[in-house]
Amino acid sequence: QLQLVESGGGLVQPGGSLRLSCEASGREFDFKNYMIGWFRQAPGKEREGVSCIYVDGRGTRSKDSVKGRFTISRDDVKNVIYLQMNNLRPEDTAIYYCARAEMWWDEGRCHSPEVYGAWGQGTQVTVSL
Repeated sequence: QLQLVESGGGLVQPGGSLRLSCEASGREFDFKNYMIGWFRQAPGKEREGVSCIYVDGRGTRSKDSVKGRFTISRDDVKNVIYLQMNNLRPEDTAIYYCARAEMWWDEGRCHSPEVYGAWGQGTQVTVSL
């Protein structure tokens, strides 16, 4: 069973930065052949896609509200996915999840939770004074 573990969350002031990590382990720990997404869910809101990264250097895609502030990257040797978050805002407060797509994923739906079959437990990000 694939296990995804997020880390790096915490409390940060507005304008601050955090780097989230997502590490894969278990029997099926492969990242390099899968599209990976970062999602977040704030209290009382639905889970939404934040950023995704494609395979074989085909690029990334980010939600409009985080473009220029968040950067997703992957280290396929270490099986680790990162989300660098800069210029954080209070509205970024949420639990952040990483997820690995199913084998039949559609790159055009990289922000759709239904595309992803494996999820981490999440890490809390709180942006506040």
